[in-house]
Amino acid sequence: MKFTLKIWRQKDAKSKGAFQTYQVDNISPDTSFLEMLDILNNDLVHKGEEPVAFDHDCREGICGMCSLHINGRAHGPGTAATTCQIYMRKFKDGETIVIEPWRSAAFPVIKDLVVNRGAYDEILQAGGFVSVRTNSVPDANAIPIAKADADESMDAAACIGCGACAATCKNGSAMLFVAARVSSLAKLPQGRVEGARRAKAMVAKMDELGFGNCTNTGACQAECPKAVSIAHIARLNREFLAAKLED
Repeated sequence: MKFTLKIWRQKDAKSKGAFQTYQVDNISPDTSFLEMLDILNNDLVHKGEEPVAFDHDCREGICGMCSLHINGRAHGPGTAATTCQIYMRKFKDGETIVIEPWRSAAFPVIKDLVVNRGAYDEILQAGGFVSVRTNSVPDANAIPIAKADADESMDAAACIGCGACAATCKNGSAMLFVAARVSSLAKLPQGRVEGARRAKAMVAKMDELGFGNCTNTGACQAECPKAVSIAHIARLNREFLAAKLED
């Protein structure tokens, strides 16, 4: 298979970026999208040109670092899949593929396809943790938790913080990410102790960092590689309102 790649190239955060066009040939249908970029970079290096910078780590759909906009879709033409889980058989032979970094004011471009997602880390540092004493593992395991609550907590905890939700949302909202973190702890007794403080602190940090408001379009859920439900946003709203009423 052969493809025409239109890739966003940007030297650094202060430089003006633009699309550049490349050709790749003899690509196996079973080649992953990131492997295809590796092949392109190998060709560029041999030509003495600057390789394309892109983020990746596990290449197993776990870390979420392989965050790319492909033909206008976060992570590309797949359902519940990250970019590294997309294979070239998803595209037509000879197709033109447009590859961009996340487009969000809160995720500034570092270089080419790499963005700074440190804003998510700051939101987590504001309250996405349990600091109260929960004692040892046997003590924690001794606390009865309804299976439905445990399952819902684990579903929310599946969020990998890739940023697809904010990059896809027309408002640039991080509500699905924040809601998943809040919900994963709100359904567990260990997380309830700091529930009110957590919801207020994480929402405040999200607003401070310039993320937009949620208008429930559902785009975040549609493009989330872990299919995290927007139902968690409703829980976040309830947690936040209850905390404000307590104040």
